[in-house]
Amino acid sequence: MKATQRLHDVGQSLWLDNITRDLLESGTLARYIQEFSVTGLTSNPTIFDHAIGKSAAYDASIRSRKNEGKPTEELFFELALEDLTRAADLFRPIWSRTAGVDGWVSLEVSPLLAHDTGRTVAAAKSLHGRADRPNLYIKIPGTPEGVPAIEAAIFAGIPINVTLLFSSEQYIAAAEAFLRGIERRIAAGLDPNVHSVASLFVSRWDAAVTGKVPAELAGQLGIAIAKRTYKAYRALLDSPRWQAAFNSGARPQRLLWASTGTKDPSASDILYVDALRAPYTVNTMPEATLNALAKHAELGKPLSNDGGNAEEVLAEFAAAGVDVDALAGELQQQGADAFVKSWDDLMNVISSKSARLGNPLAEVGT
Repeated sequence: MKATQRLHDVGQSLWLDNITRDLLESGTLARYIQEFSVTGLTSNPTIFDHAIGKSAAYDASIRSRKNEGKPTEELFFELALEDLTRAADLFRPIWSRTAGVDGWVSLEVSPLLAHDTGRTVAAAKSLHGRADRPNLYIKIPGTPEGVPAIEAAIFAGIPINVTLLFSSEQYIAAAEAFLRGIERRIAAGLDPNVHSVASLFVSRWDAAVTGKVPAELAGQLGIAIAKRTYKAYRALLDSPRWQAAFNSGARPQRLLWASTGTKDPSASDILYVDALRAPYTVNTMPEATLNALAKHAELGKPLSNDGGNAEEVLAEFAAAGVDVDALAGELQQQGADAFVKSWDDLMNVISSKSARLGNPLAEVGT
């Protein structure tokens, strides 16, 4: 049995952290679903920046819209929705079979809105409506400004993937925003069955402390943070307040492990996948990690509900001078800044391609 299937055996969903038109056109995504038990996917501005900038697969769509005079951002969302609605249709049978627990794809609002709650909610409503697919999450960052947007979007009935979470505290803030939105729906007599996942970024923790801590601690910080967060997740699921919402028809917000590709070439290629097997969670991984996982036969033990040795490991990092609370805030801000940069790069790529594809002489010179 492939290791990819073993994740499902413990109740964890395996999603692909990538989307390109080539993946769709070549049948590769369909093959991943069939052969590697992939049951969903995620996207972000960096992924689309690479997909559109490094491929000619989008050129025909860009060329066909060249004379419509649409803003570059609008052109991007049309391209992204073309890809993601096709992907959503591939995953739709899984979504139906699991009653909406699995089979999702994700599209992020513009990262330029990260500090504007009102416009974030408006963009989330617009994009979800345009997609017209029940299994499409809208991604909203779990920044302090994003938290009220999460609550408002859930209250509006929009499925949300909360992104850019780096600590148990940030996760809890996002999870409580989700629950407030659900409780408001219950109080208003609305259907409380609005789906959501909360995405905790893992590997960036270890990248941030590389060369700054003793060698024996390498590759352990992200996993320890994830274990601490998983303990908080299980505590919330077991709390009377959450169970009251579930009793009214709500579904739990699932915890999702993001940034699970191994960045240290000396470490296992499935370091974070192997360490973070846990029921009722999602692991979204890059293609390289997915293909590496498919070659493995065995995996370690699932996470324990109490977080295992997380606090002992985190104490060692504190002794080594790592301020985890401060670093969590820095990583979230760096993540938001990185997505803004990727967004700006993406807008420039689409703008330059649009100009070039509308100029026959430019095309001859490429």
